Amino acid sequence: MPDPAVRIRWGVKIPLRDGVRLDATLYLPEAPKQPAPTLFTLTPYIAQSYHDQGMRFASYGYPFLAIDVRGRGNSQGEFFPNRNEGLDGYDIVEWLARQPYCDGKVAMWGGSYAGHAQWNTARHFPPHLATIAPVASPYLGLDFPFPNNIGSNYVLQWLTLVSGSTSQEKIFADQAFWNQQFRRWLEQGVAYRELDRFVGHPSDIFQKWVAHPAQNDFWAAFNPTPDQYRRIELPILTITGIYDGDQRGALKHYREHLRHAAAEARKQHYLIIGPWDHAGTRAPKAEFAGVKVGPQSLLDLAELHRQWYAWTMQGRARPPFLRDNVCYYVMGADCWRYAETLESVTRRRLPLLLASDGNPTDIVHSGELVLQPTAVCGGPDSYVYDPRDVSLAGLESEIDPEDRSDQRLLYATRGSQLFYHSPPLVEDTEVSGFFALTLWLSIDQPDTDFRASVYEVSVNGSSLMLSSDMVRARYRESLRVERLIRTVEPLRYEFRNFTFVAKRIPRGSRLRLVIGPINSIFSQKNHNTGGVVSEESGGDSRPVTVRLFHDANHPSILQVPIGSPE
Repeated sequence: MPDPAVRIRWGVKIPLRDGVRLDATLYLPEAPKQPAPTLFTLTPYIAQSYHDQGMRFASYGYPFLAIDVRGRGNSQGEFFPNRNEGLDGYDIVEWLARQPYCDGKVAMWGGSYAGHAQWNTARHFPPHLATIAPVASPYLGLDFPFPNNIGSNYVLQWLTLVSGSTSQEKIFADQAFWNQQFRRWLEQGVAYRELDRFVGHPSDIFQKWVAHPAQNDFWAAFNPTPDQYRRIELPILTITGIYDGDQRGALKHYREHLRHAAAEARKQHYLIIGPWDHAGTRAPKAEFAGVKVGPQSLLDLAELHRQWYAWTMQGRARPPFLRDNVCYYVMGADCWRYAETLESVTRRRLPLLLASDGNPTDIVHSGELVLQPTAVCGGPDSYVYDPRDVSLAGLESEIDPEDRSDQRLLYATRGSQLFYHSPPLVEDTEVSGFFALTLWLSIDQPDTDFRASVYEVSVNGSSLMLSSDMVRARYRESLRVERLIRTVEPLRYEFRNFTFVAKRIPRGSRLRLVIGPINSIFSQKNHNTGGVVSEESGGDSRPVTVRLFHDANHPSILQVPIGSPE
């Protein structure tokens, strides 16, 4: 346990190059024998939120600073999310290196926003930055604020949390309140651009984000460039979770660094993927969001960080947990596995073809996922999506949006989604890696949104959502280039942005694939017209007929990643 004999200095002022002064809380070891490596986190969530971490790291012998980003807490300046942390982080590192308690080596700690701040700081190459350990870091424009170019209502909930100078945690955490706000917004058919005013929180930041609906140079400016990734040569510890909402972002940073960096830099970049949600990447729990995992999942991440900093900055032994560059937990097996690369986690891919002998729009009368083409291919399967149908908004508002086991919406969406099930597995099967899905789809409108989700269905009928992906038709070819659909002929859609999964699925269980529209109180609504999605309202809506083909000329296939049991 951390030693309570820690000295605290409130109100430490850190000068930046433009004259702004940031406010920090400094945690110092009670009786430091000599200057030591120094840690800091850069946060919009108010420095006091990290008191426990400050006490712990100082008790380990590391001076630790919790620093409010500009415009938040007691820091000066204007807050705009993720815009200033890179250069501000550079100035902090170099200022800390000159302090009497610091030995000239500075490292960063933190997750989510603070994880992105680490990448943003590293890309400016402060000379005294010794290592970073980004946890659950978003990649701006990819997974936050608008995943796959599809607006998320959670963005406004988060902007309320960081509104003004102080903490808004009570309002942010009142999920029942937000569910009802988003339900009213959906039922009244209000345009997405008006969401901030509708919930009573007009936001210039939200409006600026909405004005950039696709991945473009606006979003690219928030992330390292290929050349900057190439030049980052620090030891890096990347941590994310199987159910981390920012997993895609964390892995994007990881892959981009490995893609561009030199061989020696790649060797000192380690990746941990645990069975955690977003919060669990810092404080693991054995039960969350309808998920249960085993005791081996409960890593002491603070201790792991201590060992990491001791290794990278003080020449101590490498943390024994880091047996290889990739460490991932297998749910259902309650064990950690190791691999040299993320790609080598998957031993082979099992292709399952979609098939049906009727229109599988009912979960209890579904299509099939088969290994070989069937004599009767069936299809095309189809559903009609009418954006004006808000009949399920009430039910959705009663369900925890993070719950991965609740099936009520699946059973309630009869007629408006397509369902496919595999045969029961004949043996325990380890599914590890990334699903991939190829669909041949036709639509009779210029645009619409699709979500594809994969579930494990146990022998008792319960299910667990394993992974999902979504595609907006106009961005079928590229998330940077918009191209509306001008034909009713089937086109090939590739779902290649599923989240990582590692799960031992027991014999007798099945896989379920669900394909349907995005008609949710938590997401921007596409009214299918091909217009500016954020500006359209319920009165603009057009029903769309979606047809899914799975014949010999149009094979629709789910690729299942099969891992290595040993």
